[in-house]
Amino acid sequence: MKVKTSIAIISGCLVIFLFLTLPVFLSIKDQKEDLVASFKGSTFSLKDVNNNTITEKSFEGPLTAIFFGFTNCPDVCPMTLNNIDLVINNLSKQKKENFKVFFVSIDPERDNPEVIKNYLESFENKIFGITGDPKKVFLLSQSWGVLSEKIFNEDGNYLINHSSSVLLLKDGKYLDRINHHAKYKDMYKVINKYLR
Repeated sequence: MKVKTSIAIISGCLVIFLFLTLPVFLSIKDQKEDLVASFKGSTFSLKDVNNNTITEKSFEGPLTAIFFGFTNCPDVCPMTLNNIDLVINNLSKQKKENFKVFFVSIDPERDNPEVIKNYLESFENKIFGITGDPKKVFLLSQSWGVLSEKIFNEDGNYLINHSSSVLLLKDGKYLDRINHHAKYKDMYKVINKYLR
């Protein structure tokens, strides 16, 4: 009898707990969906390292990765791009053909096309480098929820503190994001999953 009473009490408590916490879970889910919906990108016209015009239509396709960074970044940018490079190396030929990667410089004052071209040549696979008018780059980064801020040193040089996630798009629309802390294996799993 006591066991049945205990089970009834526990069941009742569980129902009350679920009733009270369900709105919280739904609210979190709604906030996440609202956040995802806010990543719409914007119309833009910038240049790649070969002076070809890059627009929002360039992001269309089965799977596109966009990474906003800068060539003077000491650690996060080269590590993230290296992981993406390793992922591409281990994709099948068909999946490689269905996957495009763009590196957008958030430091266009220093990252001219030649600088970016030399920087990206250190990676084995094709990564499209994008630069251009600082205002246009800023607006593009903002439209994808990427924040950046210059941090100046005493000597006047600066680094840029910025959002470092890899954005994944399908047909030009936001699909997912991969945290820059993600290990290579985790990054590979996510990208490979969307290429199936």
